[in-house]
Amino acid sequence: MQTKDFDYKLPEELIAKNPVSPRDSSKLMVLHRNNELIEHRIFNELPDILDDNYLLVFNDTKVIAARLYIEIHNKEGELLLLKRYEENVWQCMVKPGKKFIKNIEFKVKGKKETITAKVMDVFEDGTRKIEFFNINSISDWIVENGYPPFPPYIKDSNASFNDYQTIYSKDSGSIAAPTAGLHFTDTVFKNLQNKSIEKCFVTLHVGRGTFLPVKTEQIEQHTMHSEWYSISKETVSFLNNAKKHGKKILAVGTTSVRTLESNFKDGKFHHESKETDIFIYPGYEFKAIDAMLTNFHLPKSTLLMLISAFADKDFVFKAYEEAVQNKYRFYSFGDSMLIL
Repeated sequence: MQTKDFDYKLPEELIAKNPVSPRDSSKLMVLHRNNELIEHRIFNELPDILDDNYLLVFNDTKVIAARLYIEIHNKEGELLLLKRYEENVWQCMVKPGKKFIKNIEFKVKGKKETITAKVMDVFEDGTRKIEFFNINSISDWIVENGYPPFPPYIKDSNASFNDYQTIYSKDSGSIAAPTAGLHFTDTVFKNLQNKSIEKCFVTLHVGRGTFLPVKTEQIEQHTMHSEWYSISKETVSFLNNAKKHGKKILAVGTTSVRTLESNFKDGKFHHESKETDIFIYPGYEFKAIDAMLTNFHLPKSTLLMLISAFADKDFVFKAYEEAVQNKYRFYSFGDSMLIL
């Protein structure tokens, strides 16, 4: 299957640069897979659309202030924290790459404090192994000194870091938000509860595996980078009970989808914490989930391929065309799609 088959044209003005307020006032497109019907709703109507036969599964990861600005040979640059090896030793994406040669030292200019760092190794994929000095913990330091890792298309956003967190974010570790969850408010949660619609939480720390572009001509040749996930005993109980009683499992976001599909084995869910590099594209047979809530994704992305596997590629692209015609907002701060 060719990567170019997942391309589409999107007018620049439909890329959401800022979030809507309140969060639950965003548009919600509802796709019915059984008859290929498309509805246009508002997100705060979600509790009216669902019933108590659904179990909602959320990713409670919290985004870290992973973007750092640096000075190297009197030139400015930046890096993005990716993966921790030790407390102050991380794998990072860097820009401009040619400046970050092995053993070079540079300044990391935080909001309140400047520290030093050194390139320990250079990897074939362009990332660097970097050690940070003069601090006890880079994880603590970035809380006061780091910057939100907004995607490039919303780099000039007026949004706050809090706007890029779900209201239920809990476990720090992601370098991108699980954006389908950004639409939820306390009011929506209360209305779901009033209808006895249950929810539970998994954790997947979003890494570059989720957002890196597919550069191969054939999608089957693309390699996903692994991301860490965890499912608690309590959540496993919710999930297996739902399966036992025929409830529909609705994954909120593609990260929840990948977590659940990675975890479901031998007809049940399992309590575990591990890495997953699952790559879902058309032809994949879903085992764990019955419905999905997601945003509108970039052309030729692994996320668009995932939803095309779940809802049929032609139906998804028809929905995307209708979204463009109806001025839906796309990407991280954009509108959402519910696939039933």
